[in-house]
Amino acid sequence: MTVTGTNWVLSIPSITEAGTNYAGTYESATNQVILTVSVPLLLGNGKISVHYEPNPIWNASLVLSAKRTNNGNTVCALCTITGGTTYQTVTQTDIELFRIQAILALASYTGINIQLQLSGVSVTIPATTYNSKVVFTISAI
Repeated sequence: MTVTGTNWVLSIPSITEAGTNYAGTYESATNQVILTVSVPLLLGNGKISVHYEPNPIWNASLVLSAKRTNNGNTVCALCTITGGTTYQTVTQTDIELFRIQAILALASYTGINIQLQLSGVSVTIPATTYNSKVVFTISAI
């Protein structure tokens, strides 16, 4: 699997009026992360999982989510890609994002777009810079 894209740098606007809060939920571009995935013929099926790693700090009140926004491109007539089209909360433990299934063929997809969402942004979270690294893995079902 190859993962490309750019860092999502989110600038939260300043609060200018007493008693107000932040919007709370923010979305990246629909193609913030682009995956190229190949499932070997012997494996036949694969699942793509995702987790995050604080880099170096993250606040547990912030909720990072991910979803697949397209099917990508493939020349495999008997291959399917399923799941992951609604936001799923990304944790520090791998969660399955979507599956690729192939019948008697090498399943190879390019241009699978992933969108990220950040929620839980609030004035109650200490003001600082929070960073995390999103990690994608492929494995047998």
